[in-house]
Amino acid sequence: MIPGIASSRRRFSDLSEQEILALAISSEEDDARIYRSYAERLRSDFPASAQIFEAMAKEEDEHRRRLIEAHRERFGEVIPLIRREHVAGYYARRPVWLVENLGLDRIRGEAEAMEREAEAFYRKAAARTTDAGTRKLLGDLAAAEAKHEAKAVGLAEEHLGADEKSDEDRAAHRQFVLTWVQPGLAGLMDGSVSTLAPIFATAFATQNTHTTFLVGLAASVGAGISMGFTEAASDDGQLSGRGSPVKRGIAAGVMTAVGGLGHALPYLIPHFWTATITAMIVVFVELWAIAWIQNRYMETPFLRATFQVVLGGALVFGAGALIGGG
Repeated sequence: MIPGIASSRRRFSDLSEQEILALAISSEEDDARIYRSYAERLRSDFPASAQIFEAMAKEEDEHRRRLIEAHRERFGEVIPLIRREHVAGYYARRPVWLVENLGLDRIRGEAEAMEREAEAFYRKAAARTTDAGTRKLLGDLAAAEAKHEAKAVGLAEEHLGADEKSDEDRAAHRQFVLTWVQPGLAGLMDGSVSTLAPIFATAFATQNTHTTFLVGLAASVGAGISMGFTEAASDDGQLSGRGSPVKRGIAAGVMTAVGGLGHALPYLIPHFWTATITAMIVVFVELWAIAWIQNRYMETPFLRATFQVVLGGALVFGAGALIGGG
């Protein structure tokens, strides 16, 4: 943190009671806005959860109204401008754009953390207040925040029945598969299989581990960059529903590079046959991992996935070995 910015922050212990109320008002405004942002983000895919966050935003609006009434009675109409970023050590909220891109379960978890932090603030604020009415209000709000988790459960029971919960969980799983698993799996398959031929052709042609490693490194990194850009540019996700092209590009690019590097790294071992046997073992593990992912997330029968992946890998490996050996 920049020293000048840090020193400009107020300590919570230095705030007046009016400033504590103003801080609580701005915090409730922010939290209501965050909940409404969550609701808007979830509305199309998870309408029942969107209703839950809309109801929670209304709860925060009511808290803000009560705080403003208390401020009006004690200090008048003008509320000091003080926000959480103005107070040193005050709990921060993560940017909505960061959390909302991490999925439904993460958003629900973030909301629970918000409620716990708000409860702790109100208890600390109540302890700092000498006015009986303000102290009672802050204590009541602390209790209300403590009950928000139960309130959220109640709202979930009202808006999110077993069928809706099951549907939303399935939709979230499907989105995870489309955005991360599918492009990542395609990348892993491409990186693991397509680099077999150049790496093992170089290995058997030169029997030089250093040269083989450099070829494998170049092939893996190049394939990863190419696969990542291809995946990101092929579909913006708006019509297909496959999610962010950036996320898909990262998943495909990284896993492509990982797939190739898996059997390139053993050639850091100086002894040729030790490196080659190790690389073959790594290839075996990679191919079985691909088959398992296909079975686990893509619901491909395990035997069929194994046959496809192992047969394809064996053919590419054989081609590389024959070309290199010839």
